[in-house]
Formats: sequence, structure tokens, C-alpha cells
Amino acid sequence: MAFLLGAVAFVVALLASVMLHEGGHLVTAKRFGMKATQYFVGFGPTLWSTRRGETEYGVKAIPLGGFVKIVGYTPLEEIDEADRPRAFYRQPAGRRAVVIAAGVVANFVFAFLLLLAMAVTIGVPQSGTVTSTVDKVSSCVPATLREGCGGGRPPSPAARAGLRAGDRIVAFNGMQVSDWADLTKAINAAKPGETVPAVVQRPGAGHPVTLPITLADAGGEPFVGISAKVVGGGYERAGPLDAVVFAARGIGRTVQGIGVVAADLPAAIPKLFSPERESTPGGQVGSVVGATEVSGQIFSSDNTARDKVALFLSLVVSVNIFLGALNVLPLLPLDGGHLAVVAYERARAGVNRIRGRPDPGTVDIAKLMPLTYLAVLLLVGFGVLLILADVLNPLQLPG
Repeated sequence: MAFLLGAVAFVVALLASVMLHEGGHLVTAKRFGMKATQYFVGFGPTLWSTRRGETEYGVKAIPLGGFVKIVGYTPLEEIDEADRPRAFYRQPAGRRAVVIAAGVVANFVFAFLLLLAMAVTIGVPQSGTVTSTVDKVSSCVPATLREGCGGGRPPSPAARAGLRAGDRIVAFNGMQVSDWADLTKAINAAKPGETVPAVVQRPGAGHPVTLPITLADAGGEPFVGISAKVVGGGYERAGPLDAVVFAARGIGRTVQGIGVVAADLPAAIPKLFSPERESTPGGQVGSVVGATEVSGQIFSSDNTARDKVALFLSLVVSVNIFLGALNVLPLLPLDGGHLAVVAYERARAGVNRIRGRPDPGTVDIAKLMPLTYLAVLLLVGFGVLLILADVLNPLQLPG
């Protein structure tokens, strides 16, 4: 039930984010006197609609986004003579640029406000210290580090050796251990199948206990089967100024992360259907299906309610920043492509003005249609590829 609730919550948040994007276009278009005839959630057959003034608002059957229809968004559109003065393509370049960019701005503003609200209500996450004290002991050896315990899996080395929650590992395979980083380094220096001594300080015991641990193989990596206890973590509520700084830095980090992911995507595509999918930044990008799955995992996890809300809102923030960043790309039919056309028109008009020639007017969009079709084909094709990867090789929420 919790998983389903998380999935539904994400779909609702995604639709709200898309409609905010389209709302940015609608509000600015109306503000400049342009005619907007439709504002809909979803695509396909209309389930419900109502008319307010000259705009029809409604819901369609396929909840995969939304749209706003502005009369004359391109010169190719046939429009009534009475609407011609209000057509989008006949407006000054500055106004067209504002309407085009307003959707992206709406997504970034929404993300900023969500981060701001998180900082002053939930609080800013504090990393804490990851210790060498055992928090949980895995019951089995998974087939890969991404998978959980299934039927027939052998018991984990930690469980076989008798490690318990609360045990503090002070030495592993002859290496002194003071924190999780030391312990991880010591484990990685060993080999699967090797038996090594682990010196453990057990609560209530006067002397350290030495336990022999035979490391298992999980996807080619040495595996013990323990998770670390974190101390000093949690959340700290921020004041207004600190919240603004947190929100601005959060957007900056997310945009930077999207850039890293985009640069890594070509190399990650061959791994989308392999166990190594999440080993690189590009492999961690997912479709709407994958994000819905992750949202369900958040709601059904063993985390505290505060952690769940923080993770879910962070996911919604990331989606809004991604929507904004994606639409900035200078490709038709994305907003960035339309902005590029407006910029080209103004640059061309400026050059002609210097040469004493008349303004050539709007760009002939028909000549750009082959590139537009190619961009749509690539975007849709990559989207389908990600959906298949998320169905056949889904992303997992970090444990």
C-alpha cells in the first residue's frame, strides 16, 4: 500500500510540475494579450473540460504531461483573420522570448521554493559520521550488490561469523579500523573466498572478540553483509537567509549533476540493461517509470517519516530542474529551440539594419521541420529505451 501511495504521489507531483511549466506560458501569453485557447492536463481524448473566457481548461485521458495552445505559435498555423493581430508569431521578439522562457522559469522557481520550504520545515540534512559500528547484519549474500535477499541465497559472512548489531569493528584482516572508510578499504583489500580475522568490541564485553569471516562474492566484489551506524546526522532547521543559500546551492548542485549525467550518457547506454547500470552517473538516469518506482520505494522503505518526505521532495525538485534544463536545449520543438529561433531572427534583423536592409521578419519554420522531426525521434526513442531499462533492469533506492 505504501509503495502504491508513493507511486501515485509522484505521478500527481509530475503532472503538477508539467502544468506549472505550461502555466508559465499561459500566464505570460495572456499578460501580453495573446490568445490562448486551451490549457489541458494530459493528452488524448478529453475526460472533462470547462471554458473560462476564451480558454478551455480540462483533463485528458492519458496523464503523460499537458499543454497550452497559443494561437499562431508558428507561422505555419492557420488562424482566423480576427485573431491575427494577437497571434504569437506576430508579437515583438522580447514578448515571445518571455512567453517561451516562462515555462522553464516556472519549474526553477517551483524547485527553489520547495528547497526553501524543506530547509525551514524539515531542515537541512546533516551528514553525520559513518562509524565502524555495525548497524544491521544482512541475512544473505545477494547475487549482486544491487539486489536483495531472495529464496535460496546463502547466509552472509557476517551472519555466519556471528556479527551483531552494535559490534564495533576495531581491526579487519590485520588492519586497524577507526571508521567506515578504514573498514571499507580493508574489506576491498581482501578477496572473495578468503577467510580473515575481524577484531570486534562487543557491548558489555570486557575484551575484544576475534571472529573469522570468510568473504563472499557479490557481483565480483568481496562481501561481508553489514551496514554502518551513522552518528551525529539528522536535520537542522535553517533561518530565512540560510534557507535561501541552501536552495540556491541545491539548484546549482542539481544542474551540475545533470551536466555530469548528460556527458556520461553515451558511455552509459550499453550498460542500461546490465548489472553495472548504476556504476556510472549516466546509468542512474531514469524515465518516468523509473522515477515512479523510486518514489514507491521511498514510501515503502524503513526510513523515518521525515526522511521519506525529504527524499520525496528532493525527487520532485530534481524532476522540475530536469524539466527546466531539458527545455533549455536549443532543439525544436523544445522551448530552447524556439528561443534560438527568436535569437536568430533578432541577430539577422540587426545585421540587415547595419547593412541598410529591411527586417526579413520571422524564420520560415517549414525549413526547420526535418531537424524538428529528427529531434523528436531521438527524444522519443531515448525515452522508450529508458522505459524499457526501468522495466527490465530497474533502479534501486540506495539502502
